[in-house]
Amino acid sequence: MKCRVCRGPAVIDIRRHNANFCAEHFLRLCRDQVEKAVSRFAMLQRGDRVLVAVSGGKDSLALWDLLTEMGYEVDGLYLGLGIGDYSDSSGTYVRAFAEARGLHLIEVDLRADEGFDVPTAAAATRRVPCSACGLSKRHLFDRAALEGGYDALATGHNLDDEAAVLLGNVVKWQTDYLGRQRPVLPAGDGFPRKIKPLVRLTEREMAAYCVLRGIDYQVEECPMAAGNRHLGHKETLNDMEVRSPGAKHDLYFGFLDRAVDRFGSATDDEDPVALAPCAECGAPTTGDTCAFCRLAGQARAAEPVTLRPRRRSR
Repeated sequence: MKCRVCRGPAVIDIRRHNANFCAEHFLRLCRDQVEKAVSRFAMLQRGDRVLVAVSGGKDSLALWDLLTEMGYEVDGLYLGLGIGDYSDSSGTYVRAFAEARGLHLIEVDLRADEGFDVPTAAAATRRVPCSACGLSKRHLFDRAALEGGYDALATGHNLDDEAAVLLGNVVKWQTDYLGRQRPVLPAGDGFPRKIKPLVRLTEREMAAYCVLRGIDYQVEECPMAAGNRHLGHKETLNDMEVRSPGAKHDLYFGFLDRAVDRFGSATDDEDPVALAPCAECGAPTTGDTCAFCRLAGQARAAEPVTLRPRRRSR
């Protein structure tokens, strides 16, 4: 197996490109794909300050590494979710990454700083854990980006993620979500600009990138994600990709090229929803109190949930 670029020994094959790459040219490919996404969707300009939401997983750490290598001023934001030893381990990976590279890391701990954690919030509100987690992350990521004066908030959503979310939104015909499923959501109405620079790269490619760059990351899945429909949609798309390489790319980018504008733009104001500051935190909301503050109020009043330590296989 030879590299398509230099004809040297290849380390990875990428079937959707019908090509193999050596380590050097695969890393270059990853950077080129991020630069292409940034350019095509006007995600960033030179001199922008970027806040990357880092979880300890491969995608967000690879994104932090890539944007830093590309010359952007990038800080990391880690949110401790309080999900037992999974969160403890994830935080360790993030801190080690930042310390080894001399990068600035901002940390927010749900239990210490907000008075609750994800397991307790999920139990107190009877939400699916991923729902309580996602709501908390969106609110706190937005707040940190705005308070820090960053030009953009970047997340490590890759092609697999976006294609799976798109599939789920189409199955349910969630038109509001379809209209907002773009690589960039502009700033406005009290929200920061949000960007997804990894949309041209897959999970497998991000894992390979981390191995080749010597980035240690959390490989365990979140123990509270069992039964998440998103994971099921990923499995379906993985099966399609085996039979038809490039299916994920064609699905997602075909949607962006041909259909997303049919569901309204990210700044569509034909039927605007009135937003006002939350009475408790000041974040934009459609009611008196935002969803995060309602969730936090219930969770703070509840008995903390303690997760059992995971059993290590021998």
